[in-house]
Amino acid sequence: MSNESKRLSKQAYGGVKGEDYIPFISTSEVMPEATGYSIIMGMIFAVVFAAANTYLGLKVGLTISAGIPGAILATGLLKSIFKRNSILEANYVASLAAVGESIAGGIIFVLPAIILIGLNLSVVTVALVTIIGGIMGVYFVTPVRKFLIVQEHGELIYPESMAQAEVLVNANQGGKGFQSVLKGLGVGVGYKILSGGLGLWNESASYTLTMYQGTAIGMDTLASLLGVGFIVGTGTSALMFAGSVLAWLSLIPLIRFFGVFASEAIFPSTQLISEMPASAIWSNYIRYIGAGAVAMGGFISLARSLPTIISSFREAMAGFGKGGTSNRRVDEEPSVIWVLAAAVLGLLLTWFVPTINVGPVGAILAVFFSFFFSVVSARMVGVIGASNNPVSGMTIATLLVIASVYRAMGSTGNEGMHIVLLAAGVVCVAIAVAGGVAQSLKATYIIGGTPRKIQHGMFVSLAIASIIAGATVLLLHNAYGIGSEQVTAPQATLMRLIVEGIMTGQLPWTLVIIGAVIAIFCALAKLPILPVALGIYLPISLNSAIFFGGIIRKLVEMRYKKDENAMDAAIERGTLISSGLVAGDALTGILIGIFAALNIQTNFLASIIQNETLRNIITLGVFIALGGWLYNYSVSRRGNKDNA
Repeated sequence: MSNESKRLSKQAYGGVKGEDYIPFISTSEVMPEATGYSIIMGMIFAVVFAAANTYLGLKVGLTISAGIPGAILATGLLKSIFKRNSILEANYVASLAAVGESIAGGIIFVLPAIILIGLNLSVVTVALVTIIGGIMGVYFVTPVRKFLIVQEHGELIYPESMAQAEVLVNANQGGKGFQSVLKGLGVGVGYKILSGGLGLWNESASYTLTMYQGTAIGMDTLASLLGVGFIVGTGTSALMFAGSVLAWLSLIPLIRFFGVFASEAIFPSTQLISEMPASAIWSNYIRYIGAGAVAMGGFISLARSLPTIISSFREAMAGFGKGGTSNRRVDEEPSVIWVLAAAVLGLLLTWFVPTINVGPVGAILAVFFSFFFSVVSARMVGVIGASNNPVSGMTIATLLVIASVYRAMGSTGNEGMHIVLLAAGVVCVAIAVAGGVAQSLKATYIIGGTPRKIQHGMFVSLAIASIIAGATVLLLHNAYGIGSEQVTAPQATLMRLIVEGIMTGQLPWTLVIIGAVIAIFCALAKLPILPVALGIYLPISLNSAIFFGGIIRKLVEMRYKKDENAMDAAIERGTLISSGLVAGDALTGILIGIFAALNIQTNFLASIIQNETLRNIITLGVFIALGGWLYNYSVSRRGNKDNA
């Protein structure tokens, strides 16, 4: 039976035992899946999304989903260029693309902290940590896959997996959204070249409030931030902007108001507050407050998730190895040998590989926490989705334990911190990858693919993509500096603060505690903590741009508030075009970063507009025009035709 006229059945969402569910593509129907086309395309997408999300994550602390854009692009390319109409191939590509996002999240949380403590980080080290954590994350899910994916069918929803499956089915019936993503990609590339590359206008517009203690407001006019704002919506972006308002329009003026009369520098700064611009006050004081808020937010999130974590692990382990035997394609999975090999290799490589070499204690802890939190992560994404998976909270918990153990052993200083960060980095990658793998396996089960092929393909793809992701980290560091205003690396900075606080005790604890108190206030006021905390930590210019993208989405929603179907279609168009904007900006930004690292000037058009005030106005005007285009495309019939 042709799948052109089919839709996902209601049983895809439950109402039937998992063993009795009939996938979208019946297991009796032969269809190509892991082919040369899908393998090569999937690996390319994994590399692209790993690089783009590493770039984006280091700049703003956020990543974007790769599974759904990967599904749309895969279907469009397979059908339009290669004349292939296999939804299993498209799902395979989407799964490999998704692992690029997963490893980016795992890498940016911890490993750049090694640079921040003053040590060297190589591409080889990033790749090895990612491969070690990745092999455990991919295969530690295997013993609980049948229980979580099949036997818990209908109980564990896996919301993002179902969204990916729906997109695959819809896209397979017409290449839906392909043109939207490509248009967004093209506009993102062109916008970035003209601004960040050729310098026709600036990438930020700012204004100093001299009458208000010299604080500043502004906007980073990046296409990626506009896209991120549209994707996350007004709720999250407004909270992030609110955090920035608190920092830049309250805390910075307050610090300067009292500190301007200080005759000596106040720790941790070595400069007089009276001589500091707003950006220096933010860098020397506010970031510690923001880090304290983010850390406390992570702890509170972990505490709230603890019952779920414990029950997830208990229930998942209760189904360890269960599921019976079956000859169905959807039940083919890697043998237990792969699980044992992942554990043994994880232990030996973490222990003995020269560039990691954390020793027996660190290796044992890394494997233990990788297994424990991989199982937890695989189940939690079934409840809340991979985008909301508390990877940072689980990583912080791991970091606290490992750092405390090594301090008790007397291994402190930079060497001790280096070991702790490498071990925690392995675990962080395993957690992020396990969640992504479980999400892809659920979509594969719904569509009717082969888990074994998906898992093997995801591991090979992450191994290749890890090299590019590592190169992206070092490229951004060489071009701008990890921890600078251009590359804030918020999560890695937090990990550095935690490990330094445990190992050395040399921290401005008062500022950190102030941030923690703000987080507690948010919890008591029932406000989402992490968005507000990130708003305090990140520059207001960055969060204002994300908020602007959120406003564009709100305007789209308001236009169709009486027509839910039209609203959903418009939001989908806007999300697809935004995904293209993010990818186009990020990939072009990496290319520009290569020129910057090589000290090659590209801003040939910068001299056309020399008046700085005029440049600020034009910069802001062009960005607003880009937002207007995003709005018009989202609500236009023409955009709807592109998605047909």
